[in-house]
Amino acid sequence: MFYDISLIRKGKTGRFSSWDKSGRNQDYWIIPEKSSKVLADIKGPGKITHIWMTQSKHYRECLLKITWDDAAYHSVLVPLGDFFCLGHGIVNSFQSIFFTASTRNKGTFGGGCALNSYLPMPFKKRAVVELINESNEAHLQYFYIDYEIYDEPEPHAGYLHAEFRRANPFGGWGHEIIVNTPEANAVNKEKIAWNNNYVILETKGTGHYIGCNISVTNFQGTWWGEGDDMIWVDGYKWPPDLHGTGSEDYFNQAWGMQKNAFLRNGSSIHEEDTCGYQTSYIFHVENPVRFQKEIKVTIEHGHANHLANEYSSVAYWYAAVPTRIQNPPPVEKRLPVMKDHLARWIHDPSKQITPFKVKTTDEMKKLKKQWEKKHGKK
Repeated sequence: MFYDISLIRKGKTGRFSSWDKSGRNQDYWIIPEKSSKVLADIKGPGKITHIWMTQSKHYRECLLKITWDDAAYHSVLVPLGDFFCLGHGIVNSFQSIFFTASTRNKGTFGGGCALNSYLPMPFKKRAVVELINESNEAHLQYFYIDYEIYDEPEPHAGYLHAEFRRANPFGGWGHEIIVNTPEANAVNKEKIAWNNNYVILETKGTGHYIGCNISVTNFQGTWWGEGDDMIWVDGYKWPPDLHGTGSEDYFNQAWGMQKNAFLRNGSSIHEEDTCGYQTSYIFHVENPVRFQKEIKVTIEHGHANHLANEYSSVAYWYAAVPTRIQNPPPVEKRLPVMKDHLARWIHDPSKQITPFKVKTTDEMKKLKKQWEKKHGKK
């Protein structure tokens, strides 16, 4: 893992940061409401080696944007907290191989938090890093962006991509049905799974997928998982190239998600500490999923996609060339789902976004009626 650290290499190390150019101690930038600023504009060939950022709020309202080599479109456009594996606008302390966070305000909405990324981000010509403030107030930001410049590009190096997706709520067919009951055990395979699963990533080109984070707002309050990961490489076939056995299994855990944050997998936010908000991550460091033409990374939401919790995700991958990504929803449709004074979820239709509803099979309809009959519902 640390092989490169021992290599003597010709290059130049540099940094963009928010230091006070007057020599005083106001080492931060102010980004006005509904505006953006370029944090770093680096001429290559080179590689971004580290990003540190700290702020006290706007973890979902601000977007981190990165554009490679003067491409006509960006390759990263992700809410600030979610890029660093902190969902829901919640801050917490955790450590992983690619991201870390440190805060005194553990498990709270907002609050000062140090965010670090160690994902290598090589480029051939140019890297432009921006922060977009889509909130209704000024945003205060401290940052470091460390990089290296080389005489020639790194051979075979891919471009980092990151994409945010959300379903609030996911369009499940039987949210009232408890996971691991007979009524939840519908068949989900072939084109039913291809069309109905929650999509973490769908892209074309050549590259390799290195992992994701998934944030869940657990409306039902029981176990939100039991969804198999299914990853198709270079087109549809059945079974998919990689077929898993359950949500926690995909995150390299078992029997639910535990309160831990390991280098390659774990929970940066655990629902037992936050009354229903969860963020889990998995990084394929030694086992990236390589594709030559296209890839579709999916996971069931509940078995056979019967649940309708809120789901958000960030996928990370390297591509051979800068590739267009799916843009995140508008700011009002990516804010966290909150609770009222009686601890009930506030479902505001104006803030919801459900990209699609699961297409139900005859078996799913039958099981739903069976559950309703068993529990005295019409």
